[in-house]
Amino acid sequence: MPKKPKRKTMRAAVYHRNDDVRVEERPVPAIGPDELLVRVESSGICGSDVMEWYRLKKAPLVLGHEIAGTVVDAGKRVQRFETGDRVTVAHHVPCNTCRYCLAGHYSLCDTLRSTNFDPGGFCEYVRVPAINVDRGTFIVPDELSFDEGTFAEPLACVLRGLRVARFEPGASALVLGSGISGLLFVKALAALGAGRIAATDVNVHRLNAAKRFGADAALKAKDAAPWRLREANGGALFDLVVVAAGAPGVVEQGFRSADRGGTVLLFAPLAPGTTATMPCWELWRDQIAIVSTYAGPPADMERAIELLRAGRVAVEDMITHRLPLAETARGFRLVAEGKKSLKVIVRPQE
Repeated sequence: MPKKPKRKTMRAAVYHRNDDVRVEERPVPAIGPDELLVRVESSGICGSDVMEWYRLKKAPLVLGHEIAGTVVDAGKRVQRFETGDRVTVAHHVPCNTCRYCLAGHYSLCDTLRSTNFDPGGFCEYVRVPAINVDRGTFIVPDELSFDEGTFAEPLACVLRGLRVARFEPGASALVLGSGISGLLFVKALAALGAGRIAATDVNVHRLNAAKRFGADAALKAKDAAPWRLREANGGALFDLVVVAAGAPGVVEQGFRSADRGGTVLLFAPLAPGTTATMPCWELWRDQIAIVSTYAGPPADMERAIELLRAGRVAVEDMITHRLPLAETARGFRLVAEGKKSLKVIVRPQE
């Protein structure tokens, strides 16, 4: 049975910028009566962690929101969890009472956008606030390793996107961008019964991964002209187009790649102020829907965990690097460069 730490300090990887991540000593967080202290066993580096336009304004800080670990201390009023539980924790959770939540739009909730755990996943211990304990903490099934458990949050984001896009089995799908999120889309689409699946990227290594993970066709981004896409999909464009790379040109390509009555899902964010050209006449004529998605509310987390537990979405083969906390800076470089890494996992206890 794990015991709460006797040390008053812990190691934490502090982000200053992508090429400056420093391991420092930080206080072990103290918890309140409704909170948990979780020993972080595994923490995934997300593509959003290396978006400097988003992160630099908040630096220095401890990042890491894809975590799995062990409860080592529980507040006296916590009833659903106890010491020794294997858990994954969502950093963003909704209030469940605002007008957005009551309408089912949990990702628009101000509370969801402001909640977090303390301080972040790239450290040895995190404090889980009461609201995250209540609706953002989930048991990691025995069938899953801690490394696999870190995929619950990113997979939940993917599933929420497919739900918002009203994806149905049999629909064809094109994923623009085969980073880790794009590859998770490929795996989820295959698991949920998509028809033809195609993926694009600038990186041959990632395109090969897309083929291994379920894509029927994998095209270099520069070669993905509409006629080639039709060739890859039996003569038609795609029912669903997922924009999983944050660049204006990719967004514009998405608009050109959806079939009549299709949907373009904006998944990867662009920096504020960025614009993309929209072919308004063609979108109107062909009745193409444009939707966006953000985060993975609790119900999507539960569904993600079950898909992982059942092996419907297998993720072990997506992990290319497992690094001790001292090598977090290397992990950030690997993800930022995006050459031969897919999923990079940091193990804070090593």
